[in-house]
Amino acid sequence: MNELSGFAEWGPVGQAGLATSVNWLLTTIGAAAVFAVVRVGRNLLNAMLGFAAGVMLAASFWSLLAPSIELSELQGSIRWMPPLIGFVVGCATLLYLDRAVHQLRPRMAVKAFSGTSHRALLLTSAITLHNIPEGLAVGVAFGAAATEGSGASVAGAMALSLGIGIQDLPEGMAVSLPLRADGMSPVRSFMYGQFSGLVEVFSGVVGAIAVIAVTSLLPYALSFAAGAMILVTLKELIPESMSGQQNHGIFGLVVGFSVMMVLDVALA
Repeated sequence: MNELSGFAEWGPVGQAGLATSVNWLLTTIGAAAVFAVVRVGRNLLNAMLGFAAGVMLAASFWSLLAPSIELSELQGSIRWMPPLIGFVVGCATLLYLDRAVHQLRPRMAVKAFSGTSHRALLLTSAITLHNIPEGLAVGVAFGAAATEGSGASVAGAMALSLGIGIQDLPEGMAVSLPLRADGMSPVRSFMYGQFSGLVEVFSGVVGAIAVIAVTSLLPYALSFAAGAMILVTLKELIPESMSGQQNHGIFGLVVGFSVMMVLDVALA
C-alpha cells in the first residue's frame, strides 16, 4: 500500500514514463523468445494475440471512452460530442499512418528488412505503429487521473497499463519470431522486436504532458486514444489471431476482455 501511495506522488509524467518502461521491458522479454530452443506454437500465439485484442477493446471503453464522456459532461459540453470527435479523428489518423506504412514498405524491405517476407514486415510495422496509441493511452490516462473532476484514477490508469503490458509480451514475440523465421539473425530479430515497444515510452510521456498542458482537450485525447486502439485491434490483432482452423484466438479475446474489464472496474 505504501508503494502504491508513493507511486501516486510521482506525478503523471513520471507515472506514465515508469509504466510504459515496464511495458517496454515486457515487449523485450517477448522478443527474447528468438533465443529460446522451444518454438512457440501457432495456437498459443493466436491465443496470446486474441488476449491482447480483448484487453485493448475493454480498455478502450472503461479506461478511455467512459472517462471521456464523463469529463465532457463536467466541462459543460454535449456529453457525446468530444468523445465522438476524438474517436473519429483517432481512427482516421491510424488509417492514414497505416497507409503511409504500406507506401514505405518497399523501401524498408530493400534496406533494413532485405529478404524478409512482406507479411512479416507488415506485421512488424503494424505492431510498432499501434504501440504509439497504446503509450499515448497510458500517458493520457495518468494525465487524466491528475486532473480534478476527470473521473479517472491512478488505479484505473495502472489497470490500463497492466492490461497493455500483458499483451505486449506476445507482441514482442509476434515481431521477432516471424523475422527470425524469414532468415534474419536472432540478434537482429530481437532488436527489432524490443524496439517496437520503445515507442510506447516516448508516446506515453508525450500524452501525459499534453493533457496536463491543455486540460480542455482531455476528453478529445482520451477518445482519440480509444479510436486508435480499437482500429488497430480490429485491423491487425484480431485478424492475425484468427489464422488457422482453431478457435484459440476467440478464446483468448474473451479471456482478455474479461480480465481487463474486471481489473478496470475493480481498481477504479
